[in-house]
Amino acid sequence: MILKPLFTLIIMLVSSTLVASSIDSAINELLTPVSHFIAGIVFYSISISSVDIPLIVIWLVSAGSIFTFYLGFINIRGFSHSIRLVKGHYEDPDDVGEITHFQTLSTALSATVGLGNIAGVAIAISIGGPGATFWMILAGVVGMSSKFLECALGVKYRVINHDGTVSGGPMYYLSCGLKELGYEKLGRVLAVFFAICCIGGSFGGGNMFQANQAYQQVVSVTGGDISYFADKGWLFGLILSFLVACVIIGGLNSIAKVTSKIVPFMGIVYCLSCLVVITMNYSQIPSAFIAIFQGAFYPEGIAGGFLGVLIQGFRRAAFSNEAGIGSSSIAHSAATTKEPISEGFVALLEPFIDTIVICTMTALVIVITGTYKNELGLSGVQLTSSAFESAFSWFPYVLAISVLLFAFSTMISWSYYGAKAWSYLFGYSIKSDVSYKLFFCFFIVIGCSMSLDPIIDISDAMIFAMSFANIIGLFLLAPRIRWDLKDYMNRLKGGEIKDFQEKRTARLRSTMDFD
Repeated sequence: MILKPLFTLIIMLVSSTLVASSIDSAINELLTPVSHFIAGIVFYSISISSVDIPLIVIWLVSAGSIFTFYLGFINIRGFSHSIRLVKGHYEDPDDVGEITHFQTLSTALSATVGLGNIAGVAIAISIGGPGATFWMILAGVVGMSSKFLECALGVKYRVINHDGTVSGGPMYYLSCGLKELGYEKLGRVLAVFFAICCIGGSFGGGNMFQANQAYQQVVSVTGGDISYFADKGWLFGLILSFLVACVIIGGLNSIAKVTSKIVPFMGIVYCLSCLVVITMNYSQIPSAFIAIFQGAFYPEGIAGGFLGVLIQGFRRAAFSNEAGIGSSSIAHSAATTKEPISEGFVALLEPFIDTIVICTMTALVIVITGTYKNELGLSGVQLTSSAFESAFSWFPYVLAISVLLFAFSTMISWSYYGAKAWSYLFGYSIKSDVSYKLFFCFFIVIGCSMSLDPIIDISDAMIFAMSFANIIGLFLLAPRIRWDLKDYMNRLKGGEIKDFQEKRTARLRSTMDFD
């Protein structure tokens, strides 16, 4: 019943090649009012000094700040241990799980390190000025604590299925964790609400936004208005959806194998590209940092200007690293470990890499080149592309490759998040799983056929809505994780938590000495 109308819609799109522009327009006109309506609810704002402040952004950043103090600045003191965990020092092959610490980090990063790091940063700076960069970095720092907490809970309350696969994330720690505290009905309601929003987020920010910006960049580097794809967003979407489908059909192991290769590669390529542009404009580096710090605290105008810059920085950082949203814990719950706290340590690296490193690199490129003034009226990834083009005329092609990799990796990871939420609501079956994946691929076509503004609205709205339920659960369950953290650190200091990498190295050295 579900598949038949979906196939009908896809066939209609494929068979309508002669009216491609009308398809794009029809899709855009149909969904724009819907996206504005949803965004209006989620981003309910209060006005201070003529600045609209979305309460949901304050909710996320305040939670991260509270968790930072409550967990004893775990985002700072746990950093070195996080690196050792990712390098495999504490991996026991006998532990239960599906993928390694590195693969969980890669999978989760592939979902967060996406077009938010390229297009989202450009949007924040074009609206809030260079000062938005400072608040993005600060939001990333406190977000590390939220990420630690939610991913530790993801492993603590995960479910090992009969076939050895793992199901975890906010749906499970909200329902099971709050049940242990005596809030069974509340936990069930919050879990269902989160799952619904997660499915919507997978179609929005994890799909349509990524597809839209990838499409825009491809059109830009292939001729702009005269590009073959200029009026064929639906066709580009079909090609991209086919490539995504080839990966997501294989499930988490297939996704993890792809992301563990793509994420390091795309991160290195993009950061090196940024460094080239920054180096070519090295004389502007001091003035860029001055603009960022002055813009953060002394933007043009009175208090309203300051608040506007702050909110733009916080909003784009929260969208980029998803700390407090709860999505990453779905991937981290599949880690091969028996220690929930260990996965919390691994997870706190996400906002650092995503926001503090990659978002900052993007911001510096835009500020140093002066592109943030946006005299041409560009939007999203086009603004970042213009900054790269100021270095070399062919540099947008390098950015185009990065954009496609960012978008592709984000989509395949978010398809896993959405599929887990879908199965939580409707139960797991082959028919149910295939139905979700077909819907997901169809929304790639929708994303390529819409304009940017409504996609930003619906992307932000659905992903931010997940935090309503998630953070309530984090506040209620935080005492349990703090106790577990204290116990873990005591056992780590006492040598009860084994460093298998050191033992393997010691055995290897003893063998070499014997020989």
